[in-house]
Amino acid sequence: MVIANGHAAVEERTIPELGALHAQVQQLQAQVDALRAQAPENRLSMVVFSGDLDRVLAAFVIASGAAASGMETSMFFTFWGLTALRRRRESKGKTLLQKLMGWMTPVGSRGLGVSKMNFGGVGAKMLRAMMRQQGAPQIEEMMQLTRDLGVRIVACQMSMDVMGIRQDELIEGVEVGGVATFLGDATKSKTTLFI
Repeated sequence: MVIANGHAAVEERTIPELGALHAQVQQLQAQVDALRAQAPENRLSMVVFSGDLDRVLAAFVIASGAAASGMETSMFFTFWGLTALRRRRESKGKTLLQKLMGWMTPVGSRGLGVSKMNFGGVGAKMLRAMMRQQGAPQIEEMMQLTRDLGVRIVACQMSMDVMGIRQDELIEGVEVGGVATFLGDATKSKTTLFI
């Protein structure tokens, strides 16, 4: 039906065009949703491999900064990095090599040396003194801050087994997990660091 002013002809033609346009919008929305699902989340995942005071401190500074800015943050401690998480040394029930490894590696953050110019522990003492002079927080304070901010701290199960470290030797609040645990976090993260 065509009306003299042409409105009916316009309506008949516009309805199918609107249907096609609506279908295109739905298709584009589905593509946007698929891209969003693949996009990394506001997360930071970090491997802490080093057992050096300055590097472990940097890891905790970065982790606390990320968590404070709203990023979901996880730290995966492996091999030498595990020494920062130890609260005590236990020899009972371990093999000779595990006992030796336990005695040769530091216990906790207070036993860590610096990566350069350590000179039998003097470098670590100097760094701590310089930080106190500048009013900078010590590593122990940064470790507590990260836990207070909800940073996920995971100890590598394989490294613990190899080095003879048991979960009861670690500080409170540390999860134990494997590579799959780290990868589960890292694959969803905007940023992944290895320290």
